[in-house]
This record gives sequence, C-alpha cells and structure tokens, in this order.
Amino acid sequence: MIYEIDLHNNKDKKFTIRDNKHQKFALLHLKREITVSKVSPVRLELEKFKTEQMNEAEVILYLTDIQEKEISTLLYEHKEEFETDKEPLGETICHKDDIIFNSERPYPPLLRRTAYPESPKSREALELHNKEILDLDVIRNVGKNEEVEITTQVILACNNGKSRMVGELRALNTYTVPDRYPKPKIQISLNQMSQAVYISTIDALKELQQNVVAPRA
Repeated sequence: MIYEIDLHNNKDKKFTIRDNKHQKFALLHLKREITVSKVSPVRLELEKFKTEQMNEAEVILYLTDIQEKEISTLLYEHKEEFETDKEPLGETICHKDDIIFNSERPYPPLLRRTAYPESPKSREALELHNKEILDLDVIRNVGKNEEVEITTQVILACNNGKSRMVGELRALNTYTVPDRYPKPKIQISLNQMSQAVYISTIDALKELQQNVVAPRA
C-alpha cells in the first residue's frame, strides 16, 4: 500500500492512499501522557539524613544494598536518639538522681562515726590526695558555717606501690532510700560487657579513658 503525505505547511497534515488524490486523511494527534512518579517526603528526608548525618559513617563492605538500606532506614527512624552537631543530647527531665535518707537528724551513730585511726603515713597520703583533687576543682573547701554531710575517707594500697583515696559508703547505703534507677549488679554488668569492644571509664585524676577490649576477653 502506498501512502503519500502532504508536506505543505498546512494547519493539519494530510495523507492520501494510492492514487486517490481527492480523498485525504488527517493525522490523528494523540496527547501522550507522561507519568512522573512523585518522591515521598519521607524518602527525601531519608536521603537528606544519609547525606548530612551519615556522611562520615563507614558501612561494612560485605553488606548488600538491601541490608545497607535497612540499616539507614532503621537509623533514620530512631534519629532522635542520636546526638548531632546542631542537636546535642539533652538532660533527662523525667528523673533526677538524689540521695534521700530514710532517717532524719540526728542521724544514727553509724552515719556520724568518727574517722578511722590512721598512721602518719596514711594521713600524709590523705592530705596529698585531697590537695590533688582540690587543685583539680573536683572538691572545694567547706566553710565553717556550712552544713554538709561527710563520708569517712579511707586509703587503699595499690599493687604499684601507690595509694588511692576512697570514701566509705557502706553505712550511707544502709540508710539510703533505693533509687528509681538502681545501679546494676556486678554480674549484670559483666554479662552486658561480654560483647563489648570498648570499655570507657572516668576518673577524677585520670580523666576519661577508653580502653580496647582484647579479642580473647
């Protein structure tokens, strides 16, 4: 079948079939609908989170694209739990740690016990430790008219030949109301740290220490 198309600049293009020049057919103009998929706001926020908050994060190489996407989505869903440069972690407002005695003044003799007898060597060590933490602004001198509670200071000998000052808190624990968030027992702490990679400790004299756990530990 032979088609002929009129190439003149007419308003509508025409074409004929075979030798019939009188019967012309018009070209049908169909409007092509282009569907543009909309990107959900959540996906945009997720991509923004990956670009801004996770730009310095290193992803394990053997993760598949699906696993990496699942991790990114999980972190995005819980992003409020993480600290950022613009939004640092704030304090907890639902609870305040406090030491509340289950007795009032005058306190029991166990809480008003005098200091342990100490040798001149122990007294010298106590004064040295007090001066160190006083210079570090960990403690301060108490005025004569200030009403404060004190704990008995004890000097413990360390294996390296040095000494360490600690407070005798066993009597205080006896007369203290249990806290809403009690400190975990040692066995619970050990179980929770069994898979730890780092153990962080904070000390008044040694500051913050972050130690790497040996593989066999």
